[in-house]
Amino acid sequence: MPSSTRLAIFLFGLLLVTAGCTAKANPAHANLPTPAVDTSRASSPGRETTVFSGGCFWGVQAVFQHVRGVISATSGYSGGSEKDAQYEIVSTGETGHAESVQVVYDPSQITYGELLRVFFTVAHDPTQLNRQGPDEGTQYRSAIFYANDEQKRIAEAYIAQIDQAKVFSHRIVTQVSPLHAFYPAEAYHQNYAALHPNQPYIVFNDAPKVDHLKQQFPDLYVGK
Repeated sequence: MPSSTRLAIFLFGLLLVTAGCTAKANPAHANLPTPAVDTSRASSPGRETTVFSGGCFWGVQAVFQHVRGVISATSGYSGGSEKDAQYEIVSTGETGHAESVQVVYDPSQITYGELLRVFFTVAHDPTQLNRQGPDEGTQYRSAIFYANDEQKRIAEAYIAQIDQAKVFSHRIVTQVSPLHAFYPAEAYHQNYAALHPNQPYIVFNDAPKVDHLKQQFPDLYVGK
């Protein structure tokens, strides 16, 4: 979404607040149950990779950059048939790609199930179809791109567990798909929330996600 549109949305939100409206808590900020199906912590340090999509990649990246055990979180594009991806083209919604974040993590410090719990709890709202907050289109869909069969098994089991627990008022619409390719986004999108903390879109949409991570997962939160 163009920055001018995001600014307009932010100013409209401020107008509602000053008029006496109080923003409702995002249902994705509910504290979800521990995954019943998960891996055990690895006995030695290593590196594993997964890719998450949940709206604008700025906020998803910001969340995982503050998670203990995450080695790196990179904004980019995944899920489409195109063999390359650029922001202006992906933004049309015609490439099949979604704004995504590649998470490289140490399985001796954090499990895949714990990453999923963070993803579903604070990184986005998994019940919104082809949108996330003010951003609309298939490029903002909720998706998990798994790197192996074990990740697929854990992700599908956790989605079923959450749905059965009826934590959300609507069913989860998150897609679980194999990871075929990941294309890093342009340099100006990387670390955007950290580099632009006062940008209205970040203040209104993404900074609260990091705050919720700190509040609800104090054992996993790492300050920067």
